[in-house]
Amino acid sequence: MMREQISVKRALIVAVMLLALAGCGSSGAGSPSPSPSRTSATTTTSATATTSTTAAAAAPTTTSATPADPTSTTIATATTASTATTTGATSGTPPCRATDLALSFVGQQGGMGHGEIGFALRNTSATSCRTYGYPGVLFLDQQGRALPTIPHHTTQDFFGSGPAVPLIIAPGASASFRLDVGHGVATSAGCATAYALQVIPPNDTATLRTTIPGGAYECKDANVSPLRAGRSAYP
Repeated sequence: MMREQISVKRALIVAVMLLALAGCGSSGAGSPSPSPSRTSATTTTSATATTSTTAAAAAPTTTSATPADPTSTTIATATTASTATTTGATSGTPPCRATDLALSFVGQQGGMGHGEIGFALRNTSATSCRTYGYPGVLFLDQQGRALPTIPHHTTQDFFGSGPAVPLIIAPGASASFRLDVGHGVATSAGCATAYALQVIPPNDTATLRTTIPGGAYECKDANVSPLRAGRSAYP
């Protein structure tokens, strides 16, 4: 009887030990499952980086537009001071050359320490010619010698502003411009009295000359207005 009880106890102990060993083996063989939150974070980061790269590559390049050439043309007529505006009228018109033009003095006006000297270019040829922009200028002394002259192209001076526009000068008509000079005295450093002006028409190399009655004080610098239709150099 005692032997049977001991055998039963031993069998129970062995069974318990086997169960314990089976539990440990099952626990060690398994591997931890991946964290859902970490996988999601990795995927989100990768998608964000890809989106940023694509956006940067697709960014547009900004370029500045080049202004178009002027197409509006003012026609100066011989009989009136009025002007007309047209489009594309210069296509078959030859450029104005010094041989087609006569330079003349228009007058002087002054105020606020400035002198405004006006000049006109008259078309002496039998055909219309076109011009645009600023003439080249050089002051001359009483003997016709060159005086120091520094021209500055400007669309605004003492009398107001006006842009450069293409012009067609009909036979007998004129285009004019003005020079803005600072009032000085002939004895001031760098200043002299100019008794004549030498002009080169736009897009030409030949020169024209005219006298300045009574002379004009000039101190090297001269603001040159663009050519405008009509003989009057003033607005």
